[in-house]
Amino acid sequence: MSEKTKKRLFIKTYGCQMNVYDSARMADVLAPLGYQAVDGPRGADMVILNTCHIREKASEKVFSELGRLRAFKQERLAEGGEMLLAVAGCVAQAEGEEILRRAPQVDIVFGPQTYHRLPELVARAARAADGRGIMDIDFPVESKFDHLPEEAAEPGPAAFVSVQEGCDKFCSFCVVPYTRGAEYSRPVAAVLAEARRLAAAGVREITLLGQNVNAYHGEAPAGGTATAGTWGLGRLIRALAEIDGIARLRYTTSHPRDMDDELIAVHGEVDKLMPYLHLPVQSGSDRILAAMNRRHGAADYLRIVERLRRARADLALSSDFIVGFPGESDADFANTLKLVNEVGFAQAYSFKFSPRPGTPAAVEQAQLPEAVKAERLAGLQQLLGAQSLAFNAACIGSDLPVLLERPGRRAGQLVGRSPYMQSVHVTLPPVAIPRLVGKMLQVRIEAAHPNSLSGRPTLDGEDLDGAPQMPPRASSSARITA
Repeated sequence: MSEKTKKRLFIKTYGCQMNVYDSARMADVLAPLGYQAVDGPRGADMVILNTCHIREKASEKVFSELGRLRAFKQERLAEGGEMLLAVAGCVAQAEGEEILRRAPQVDIVFGPQTYHRLPELVARAARAADGRGIMDIDFPVESKFDHLPEEAAEPGPAAFVSVQEGCDKFCSFCVVPYTRGAEYSRPVAAVLAEARRLAAAGVREITLLGQNVNAYHGEAPAGGTATAGTWGLGRLIRALAEIDGIARLRYTTSHPRDMDDELIAVHGEVDKLMPYLHLPVQSGSDRILAAMNRRHGAADYLRIVERLRRARADLALSSDFIVGFPGESDADFANTLKLVNEVGFAQAYSFKFSPRPGTPAAVEQAQLPEAVKAERLAGLQQLLGAQSLAFNAACIGSDLPVLLERPGRRAGQLVGRSPYMQSVHVTLPPVAIPRLVGKMLQVRIEAAHPNSLSGRPTLDGEDLDGAPQMPPRASSSARITA
């Protein structure tokens, strides 16, 4: 492709790992049109904001960014060029008409299920004579995955694979069922084919993605021996673990109601499945869980945790929490703290309740004052932060297999991930660094920090070339006991 036909593409990604995956696939879809990724919006031929509707004031952050991009678009016009400006993702799905009304500089608005149509949308925007933006926020009958090209970008040592999308749970605080649609699972054969391509390209770790990933029920491959026509996530993980080159498997985000017997067993039987699970609970109060329409109680969650830890003793857990849900009392919040103390989390994400337009919780009358929500969030985060730091500190002195992913900020340093998703800064002989990116290395943990670990390889000098390529199970000493 000549330099003249190359076009510059900048995608800004908000929110979840699913959006990270979607942004990469948008770049794949646009690559045949000559678009190549750049690091910033100024001077770009196309800018896409891939948005998320989960966090507080999500839409206002998008409109603020669109105001900044308007100046860049005007610069391009003054230079005799053009900048196509697009808004994608869940904010686009939920507020498409409002985006076009408030931000007339936007050329294209499209939802999470229609980005496979990007070439058509780009062509339509180029032909638009009235200057009005175009919008595609349908839930198409066809699956977007059936129309996506193979991955164009060179992957790194770790990659995401989307296997499930959408949600049928309808938690009362959540917009996902309205922005991502009903649950859909990709066929097993398609998932395995993508994983094999990634493995052949050097990927060592795959994270399976889905809004409710453990609700996966993909069509069984042709010629399979399954008695039913679909596979669950546990069986899919077993098949992925057989692919040569894949050393690690993870999955996120899961729901307690879909943690079935087979999946729990896989945690104890498949070494390639990492001993780290993100299992959102949201609250420790049965009354609030019922108001959230979570359809499980605190005791149900604790029983699942107990079964998982019986299956794999060195399992670490992370979770999501919402404080200040409408009607939450001091006693309800105390039950959340009680659950946190009983489980012991390696990491967790916690937020103040923020009403999402169109959700049942947004119109509840018993909304809590912001000051109460802020006070409770501070207390919960103090407890969760102490647990996370204790978990990291418990790793000091242990040998952990680390997948080295990129150079660190300091000379003689690479950064990788432990089995427990911790960032690990590894000090190495400078001569060894270029050949170790993408390799698995046993690392003696020497220090723990609030958000990371640091250490040195257990091998020295030329022996680093013999770094183990398959991670042994990590020491159970890193586990927090309740």
